[in-house]
Amino acid sequence: MHLPIDNEITAICAERIFDGRHWHRDAAVLIAEQRIRDMVAVSEIPRGCEARHVAPGAILAPGFIDLQVNGGGGVLLNDDPSPGAMHAIARAHRRLGTAALLPTLISDTRDKARAAIASARAIAGQGGVIGLHLEGPFLNPARAGVHDPARIAVAEMADLEWLRTLGQAGHSMITLAPECVPEGFIRALVAAGIHVAAGHSEASAEIVSRAMAEGLTGVTHLFNAMPPFQGRAPGLVGTAFAERGLTAGLIVDGIHVDPVSVRAAFHAKGAEGIALITDAMPSVGSDRTEFELAGRKVLLRDKRLVTEDGTLAGAHLDLASAVRNTVTVCGIPPGDALCAATRTPAKFLGLDHERGMLTANARADLVALDENLRVISCWVDGMEKTEAWS
Repeated sequence: MHLPIDNEITAICAERIFDGRHWHRDAAVLIAEQRIRDMVAVSEIPRGCEARHVAPGAILAPGFIDLQVNGGGGVLLNDDPSPGAMHAIARAHRRLGTAALLPTLISDTRDKARAAIASARAIAGQGGVIGLHLEGPFLNPARAGVHDPARIAVAEMADLEWLRTLGQAGHSMITLAPECVPEGFIRALVAAGIHVAAGHSEASAEIVSRAMAEGLTGVTHLFNAMPPFQGRAPGLVGTAFAERGLTAGLIVDGIHVDPVSVRAAFHAKGAEGIALITDAMPSVGSDRTEFELAGRKVLLRDKRLVTEDGTLAGAHLDLASAVRNTVTVCGIPPGDALCAATRTPAKFLGLDHERGMLTANARADLVALDENLRVISCWVDGMEKTEAWS
């Protein structure tokens, strides 16, 4: 039995739909005015509306959300922290199924960080840019990774004066080393509306717990740029495993983290505690195989981005590939992998009421994947983007 006639609704139909929590068979997502109206069985699609069917066997899911994107489409945010660069990065990843992201600035000068914040404030909520991620500069130099040690800074309470403006740049976050900031620093950031994650850190479990008491809720690229988990020294990894209040970002490219460690993380935290991230660089969505980062040449070799001395420098990864790797290489169920790329990052940012879910009143951001979890097409605010590829 059909619903009443409604020619203002578009129905996106698929054999399998993942709504962020559950699977549905032979269903349709109803879209009107850039929002999801409802999800119904195909037999209940309103008469008169436009019905579009994705390919047989395809999966329809919420558009992906990436918390950590340094670049894409040949653009690196540290080279150009402008609104135009942020839009270009978002466009490159949109073709790969990512509907929303945080352009990410790694440790740089305070002036560069201020410029990035100003750009994010100007365009947050537009074109898939939902905020900004400052990865640094308040990190532990002993865990600098590819960050320029000269740009890593000692945090002072006076820094809060300019950092608080990050809270006005959409839904933004900062990665810092909890052991390297003064008491009360994290609390002040959270009070300003900024999501705080620990990373590039050697913090003990005790220090991480104190940071959580101030409002720390995230861990940046779990396992990387932090000491390994030990029975007598759990550190950041062990605390992330143990605490439900911490959402852990995870780079699943087959390079940064061993598949066994990926499975361990999912078993410890569940899909609701893991946010798949890309840590993507300019090579994603472009033909660039070399670029400079903090004055060091970065080379793309066998899908691995490294400096000339072999240091990992971000990832040549998109979120659709991360989801695919999580399922096919690591053995995680597809629903868990999709949740980690959609609802979990949305929830971390406090956006799960409108992103990361195919539910009534949510934004109409969707991605269609084939049986091999490769992007077929995507919709942003209900508009189909047919240039999708992966």
